[in-house]
Amino acid sequence: MVHQSGINSQDLMQRIADELADGYDEELELEIEDRHFDESNLNPIEERLARQQYFRELFRLQGELVKLQDWVQHTRQKVVIIFEGRDAAGKGGVIKRITQRLNPRVVRVAALPAPNDRERTQWYFQRYVAHLPAAGEIVLFDRSWYNRAGVERVMGFCTEDEYEEFFRSVPEFEKMLVRSGIRLIKYWFSISDDEQHLRFLSRIHDPLKQWKLSPMDLESRVRWEEYTKAKEVMLERTHIPEAPWWVVQAVDKKKARLNCIAHLLKQLPYEEVGHPTVVLPARVRNPDYFRQPVPESMIVPELY
Repeated sequence: MVHQSGINSQDLMQRIADELADGYDEELELEIEDRHFDESNLNPIEERLARQQYFRELFRLQGELVKLQDWVQHTRQKVVIIFEGRDAAGKGGVIKRITQRLNPRVVRVAALPAPNDRERTQWYFQRYVAHLPAAGEIVLFDRSWYNRAGVERVMGFCTEDEYEEFFRSVPEFEKMLVRSGIRLIKYWFSISDDEQHLRFLSRIHDPLKQWKLSPMDLESRVRWEEYTKAKEVMLERTHIPEAPWWVVQAVDKKKARLNCIAHLLKQLPYEEVGHPTVVLPARVRNPDYFRQPVPESMIVPELY
């Protein structure tokens, strides 16, 4: 049997299984705190080597992100990074890898929900302005003001006048941000029709990820071509010298993460900031100190 994606049932189920395994790899990545991990159960050898190389490069890039963070904080830079793309394009995955080793007081994520009734009556950019960085901060927008050019346009959540006003305003708005000293970097994550179809199927089959599928996501499958047209118009009308768009080829999620982070590092002239040597002081011990025992009723049962 051949499915909508153009592949037979057996191949489709294998790809879904691979996608699920990759999703669990993501969670393992987020738990690994040292540079050593057990690959003994992976097969074949080529897969083990590819995964080892991916981890090595990810750790190296994350080390550079720590240097970038220190530089931003030390030089009091203000950085905004926008991540846009279709549903399931991998924006959240790369954001997790960027923030994984960084200080949440310096690097934070803005993922705004749909506007409430009050926000709908405000100046369109108003609710986004509240999340812009102060000196020494990096803000990653997991979707941004470009919602108006994408989902709002396709789903009819804005009028034609509001849509056109957005395109008149956004270049000036972004130029104003750049003039104010904000470094603005914009990424579009690009995936194919078949790849989005596969990723949605993997979410349907994974009880830990079914929450990621919203009615809006499902509707986006129906309106693939409308989203494509909206994306093309958006890139054409908002690709300005002060804040150009960068397109990340994201069909291969692991490569997309590495490529995006490597590119991001090249967009900022960061340098390693020197730090004084950290010396752990000796603990003060007082002869009259006594540590009170914790009542058994307060202790969490050790089931593991």
